[in-house]
Amino acid sequence: MTSEPINQPAKTDLAHQTSFQLAPWGRPLAITTAIVFCISSVFPVVAGFVTNRETWPRWWGVLDVAIAFVLAMLALAVIGLAQGRVNKPAEDASYRAYRVLIHGIFAMGVVFILFGDRIVWSNCLTGFAWRYWLLLYGLPAWLTVLGANAGPGDSPGG
Repeated sequence: MTSEPINQPAKTDLAHQTSFQLAPWGRPLAITTAIVFCISSVFPVVAGFVTNRETWPRWWGVLDVAIAFVLAMLALAVIGLAQGRVNKPAEDASYRAYRVLIHGIFAMGVVFILFGDRIVWSNCLTGFAWRYWLLLYGLPAWLTVLGANAGPGDSPGG
């Protein structure tokens, strides 16, 4: 007779493991991506208050695009590193974060109503939109990479 439990699924699916080994640079990559995301998010905020783009320094736009490109490459690296390895704790944490982040859409509506005439939306809306999309799209992978070395019971990033 076998001593294995009956009617238990086999543990052969590597994509659903709760922990995995990453390259030693996985967690620093996730942290760097978050820092670059925050820095990059300053650009559309400032651009929303620029009423005359002709007087604005040219280097500002070049720097914005350069940092945005670096952010996109970092995000792709994080997503690629976590490909097929997003675990249940990261999914759960992502869902909880989505429940909070979804209020950002409502908050932007309130800002539009209250301060819409003082903000140059054509200068900043595209920047806000793609960064917000990137945040929501990459969040499960980012949480997986950030918390990949956590012990049992630890939350991602904890």
